[in-house]
Amino acid sequence: MRILYFSLGYTTHDHRFLKTISEGGHELFYVRLESNARQVEDRSIPENVQQVLWKGGQKPFRWSDLPKLTLDFRRLTKEIKPDLIHAGPIQTCALIAVLSGFRPVLTMSWGFDLMDDVHKNGWMKFVTRYTLKRSTFFTSDANITRNKAVEYGMNPERTVVFPWGVDLQRFDVQTFKRSNVPTFTLFCNRAWETRYGVDVLARAFVKAAQANPKIKLILLGGGSQGGLIRQILTSGGMIDQVHFGGHVAQKDLPYWYHQADLYISPSHVDGSSVSLMEALGCGLPCLVSDIPANKEWVSDENGWLFRDGDVNDLAEKILLAMKNKKSLPKLGKAARATAEQKADWAKNAQVLFDTYAVIMKLQKKLYWR
Repeated sequence: MRILYFSLGYTTHDHRFLKTISEGGHELFYVRLESNARQVEDRSIPENVQQVLWKGGQKPFRWSDLPKLTLDFRRLTKEIKPDLIHAGPIQTCALIAVLSGFRPVLTMSWGFDLMDDVHKNGWMKFVTRYTLKRSTFFTSDANITRNKAVEYGMNPERTVVFPWGVDLQRFDVQTFKRSNVPTFTLFCNRAWETRYGVDVLARAFVKAAQANPKIKLILLGGGSQGGLIRQILTSGGMIDQVHFGGHVAQKDLPYWYHQADLYISPSHVDGSSVSLMEALGCGLPCLVSDIPANKEWVSDENGWLFRDGDVNDLAEKILLAMKNKKSLPKLGKAARATAEQKADWAKNAQVLFDTYAVIMKLQKKLYWR
């Protein structure tokens, strides 16, 4: 099958999809809408993937460029003649795919498009509804985003939900016990952007560390809130108890999960978070915000939930986890079990291939109708 994969940039998630689709025996063409504002994926584009050059992909997307990009994307579809377009996020890549007139289009939500971007203004609501009503099929990684898509006009019978998952052979349980380590270490690798709430974690860490100084925090990554986060930690007197690891290559990520006692995701908006699945795979108990998507993964069997955006509640839950350090191995085993049951990319990827087959059968039926 000839598949045109159309995405915003080139991220770890894109690498995962491109590698799996191409290894699945499909002829794959990769089109990107923007150049990456910051490089978050250090691996090259997988072998046998044909990266397509066009009028997009060199700068950030602007609405004024929409007519030009749509016309050029239409040209690509006529030249490549794909059997199927796999495109997302909804309001950019999937919109352009739909406007090109090509069918079938599998629209893939990236979580933030339905949980955040759609609420920005009336225009975003309009293009979301326009795109979903004209999509052949829809996929997302969480029930909450699937339900949102249906609210905006997607045919519920043409949807499929599957977690994107992780490589559970790489993100495996730690090989040493942290129970003998005197300090309690928290770990977070969410981007330092407003929607991910790392500033909430910084404030909660200051409160928790003031109550119990035997605590450290590992922060990986970066983002536009870097100055604010460092200011919070500095003014709270806890900057020296934080390790800033910067951007870490994918191959090195398991090491960092294994340095921690507790994984924290304070995100305000999410689908099925891949970093959360990586933490679960590593057998790491998790403390996450109580947004709907997180509730699909975390319970009192494998971690804790805290009230989204509530600094005091997060600080209290951190201290609770420290007091219950002896229970962490049991929670960690449950975390790994959750990952094996729901987050195995090797198994979940088959759902994508099955969906491709369903779409092609549907398209053939519509063609002959």
